[in-house]
Amino acid sequence: MNNTDRGSTRLDRLVDADFANAQRSAFLKGLLALLLNRPIHLLSFHEVQGSLDEEVYRGIRTIEVARIVGSVNRYQDFDRSFLPIRTSGAERWKRVDRAHYESIELPPPILLKVGDVYFVYDGHNRVSVARLHRIETLQAEIIECLARVALDGKLAPLHLTGPSLNHALR
Repeated sequence: MNNTDRGSTRLDRLVDADFANAQRSAFLKGLLALLLNRPIHLLSFHEVQGSLDEEVYRGIRTIEVARIVGSVNRYQDFDRSFLPIRTSGAERWKRVDRAHYESIELPPPILLKVGDVYFVYDGHNRVSVARLHRIETLQAEIIECLARVALDGKLAPLHLTGPSLNHALR
């Protein structure tokens, strides 16, 4: 076994451990959320879609990772901290984690901006790995969805529909 193989094996173990730790943390946070009767999953973009007017392309921007609070189509695959819940995407997640360690630049995720928060359209694993490694900002391709109601990261789906939304829209 040459040095490259040993380094690759070491990196394989590291990304395997990162994924296992991320899933363990997601599980523990999920238990705590259940005990405290708090939401577990990311916000779903579909829950806010009805309060949106139009989309405006903003290009590549540097954004705070903490402001990414939801997903367009994979909100049940990650917890509120963007940790992976399911093992079905493990290999893809690990490839992104490996790219992080090897300093390989990946395409920026595509995010929909609604108010002060963002929803992932493409690049869920890139955001998840950034969160795991406590990366505070990242470059992302932004499409701003102009809303009739201000949104922030503390909202739960119940704030986005029914009487709460109707009241906010007045």
